[in-house]
Amino acid sequence: MKIFSAMGTKITGIGSYIPQGVAKNESFENNSFFTEDGAKFGHENDVIIEKFKAITGIAERRYIKDNLTTSEIASFAAQKAIADAGIDQETLDYLIVAHNYGDVKQGTFQSDTVPSVASRVKHLLKIKNPFCVGYDVLFGCPGWVEGMIQAHAFMKAGMAKRCLVIGAEALSRVIDPHDRDSMIYSDGAGAAVVELTNDNTTGILAHKSATYSYDEAHFIHFGESNNQEMTDARKYIKMHGRKIYNFALVNVPDAMKACLDESGATISDLKKVFIHQANEKMDEAIIKRFYKLYDLEAPEFVMPMSIDKLGNSSVATVPTLYDLVLQGKLDNHEVSPGDVVMFASVGAGMNINAIVYKI
Repeated sequence: MKIFSAMGTKITGIGSYIPQGVAKNESFENNSFFTEDGAKFGHENDVIIEKFKAITGIAERRYIKDNLTTSEIASFAAQKAIADAGIDQETLDYLIVAHNYGDVKQGTFQSDTVPSVASRVKHLLKIKNPFCVGYDVLFGCPGWVEGMIQAHAFMKAGMAKRCLVIGAEALSRVIDPHDRDSMIYSDGAGAAVVELTNDNTTGILAHKSATYSYDEAHFIHFGESNNQEMTDARKYIKMHGRKIYNFALVNVPDAMKACLDESGATISDLKKVFIHQANEKMDEAIIKRFYKLYDLEAPEFVMPMSIDKLGNSSVATVPTLYDLVLQGKLDNHEVSPGDVVMFASVGAGMNINAIVYKI
């Protein structure tokens, strides 16, 4: 096996797909919300929605059209990344797709993962090369970041020179309309072309991943509707929000610090932190605690946010956010060649990860 220890792994193309369907908070005003125990909330929906906005920062989210699926929106983001990189897609060695629920067609209850989403995306892109290997990553919301780490490992091991890493999800297909947490989730896709370079001073400088599942495995899970009068056997995405918040606040900043310290970069070098758009208050608390580990206050504008308009699209949030900043579409946020940034995420598993990356 040939080891490319002096080579680097760099993003050469980026693309995202933001669905056209906008669901504002007001669209939930007629929902009947229940607790996990099946009890009605003691507040009117306008109060529930107001409190939800104050905690999560979400004012609206994006949903895909009824005729689309996760694999299709993944292919849309992939096409943009391939065009941005200016490559021949037939030269891709790996096509890695991070998701959690596969293709769930509108009006059905079943997640469809056979064939894999990666195989479907490769088919939609019309890639003929059989040695472009497609596979799926199931790693919760940190899936795209983990896919990037895997692509990096393939390249460092001499197994690949060019990969396509996609994060795509259609959470609108698996939300419980009777669970107020359903207001968090959204749909979207982001993709990156990653290539081996002859410069190991840029690209991925360090990475860190961890899985906590002894007590935490089921903090996010599939469960029945909060409306106990529902008679169908359908399962929906569920989470224990307070447990996740406490878990993330304790573990994510430590992982971010370990990754930064390993990279050789310093906290003063860090220009932006592209963190999974899970919950505005939680992300702010993570960043604050991360900088506190260095006895510093978090700088203004260090953390770009898109959750207010796009919601939580799981594996798609980090690459979509990075794409938006590169396109200059977020006020007060820009990056330039030579800048050091971090990608970080937390999600089902419970999994966490981080990458320090020099543009």
